[in-house]
Amino acid sequence: MPTYDEIYEKVQATLVDALGVDEDDVTREATLQGDLGAESIDFLDIVFRLERNFGIKIPRGELFPENVVSDPEMIDDGKFTAKGLEELKLRMPYADLSGFAANPEVDRIGDLYTVDMLVHYVQGKLGA
Repeated sequence: MPTYDEIYEKVQATLVDALGVDEDDVTREATLQGDLGAESIDFLDIVFRLERNFGIKIPRGELFPENVVSDPEMIDDGKFTAKGLEELKLRMPYADLSGFAANPEVDRIGDLYTVDMLVHYVQGKLGA
């Protein structure tokens, strides 16, 4: 079973290849969109590369949940409701929602997609 650090190094290399960024920029805390400049089309490439590099299958919408912000019961006045936060926890158990929950603005959802989140997701898929 690979360690966290081994998975991190492979995720880091995956993101360097997928996004054309410097290895030094791919820190554990780096956000995929804000810090590494990923766009929505890049998420498909990242999923494909993670599947290939780790030999895992990532069902559509599992790593990057879809339609989270379109449900009116989950969003109110530009923020996730309590129900919305619970849904995020269910759909993204590998993400750290502690900081996000204090100010759950829809515009900040991209901050949840960090390098560390990817490593935890892959760890779960590998049973590490």
